[in-house]
Amino acid sequence: MRWDRSLQTVDVHCCGEIGRVITGGVLNMPGKTMADKLRHINDTDDRLRKFLCSEPRSGPAGSFCLLLPPTVPEADVGMIVLQPDKAHAMSGSNAMCTVTAVLETGMLEMIEPATIVTLDTAAGPVRAKAECKNGKVQRVSLDMPAAFVVNRDAVIDTPQWGGIKYDLCFGGVFYALVDADRIGLRISPENARELATSGVELRELIAESTHVKHPIESSLDGLAYVMFTSADPDGSVRTCTTLRPCRVDRSPCGTGSNANIAALHASGRIKPGDRIISRSIIGSEFATEFVKETTVGPFAATRSTISGQSWIYAMTQIGLDPTDPFPSGFTVADTWGY
Repeated sequence: MRWDRSLQTVDVHCCGEIGRVITGGVLNMPGKTMADKLRHINDTDDRLRKFLCSEPRSGPAGSFCLLLPPTVPEADVGMIVLQPDKAHAMSGSNAMCTVTAVLETGMLEMIEPATIVTLDTAAGPVRAKAECKNGKVQRVSLDMPAAFVVNRDAVIDTPQWGGIKYDLCFGGVFYALVDADRIGLRISPENARELATSGVELRELIAESTHVKHPIESSLDGLAYVMFTSADPDGSVRTCTTLRPCRVDRSPCGTGSNANIAALHASGRIKPGDRIISRSIIGSEFATEFVKETTVGPFAATRSTISGQSWIYAMTQIGLDPTDPFPSGFTVADTWGY
């Protein structure tokens, strides 16, 4: 066997959402900051993401968590999230997967009953508190990036549903938050395909009509996802983030739940100290606590913590044979939707 390159991953899921943590085979990426490195992947050299996230080495579901040397002194490790559409600055579920992987494999020392790990992300440093017992990470709480609402009660005209109201929010990446009732769907597994296609369609329409710009960091510009929400009878928020090419998040979505706190605060429905359960399409849960008010540029903002649990399920070595005809992978419309 001969490989031109070899990478190692610790394969983790957070509340059902796959996050494969790259623990070997990539030394660094060009750029002084994590935002620079994110820009390099998305704008200059996308080969690693395509190699990993396309078939035959992967598929539409799940992400790869790229670990890099931190660029700020307070951080322990840098993280960029590689997904089928592009590289992203931040993800709550993938941050939990990363913290679980680096502690349970001994890359960073696990200290019981709690270990602090600070991630360097393009959305800013993210402090994680890992509750640990008997060598297992039992829960990870993330101090999320400041979240804010750019446009509340915006409306997009659609061919299928007419005018759809949404909140344009930042929670680590940009979201359009849409009440699932507006498209006539309940957030449940049997509706996942229709939710996914509807969300991706809405995302394309909104992205084409609205220039989504972060007030401080340009690498964070652009609408990432549409997240559908609804209210469960017990007061929890049911979430369904839709991701390109055409699937739904299996977790309750950390950055989306963070964005939702900003939207709820902007509408006067929550205050600092309030705690909300976010529940995914498969019933898994994150706990979200609204910590305090702050600002980001001209926007009123919120700071929240989000917590959940991850589980390692495999360790994988991925290689590229020099004769492999698909070094950049491929996509096929039966599963990818295009």
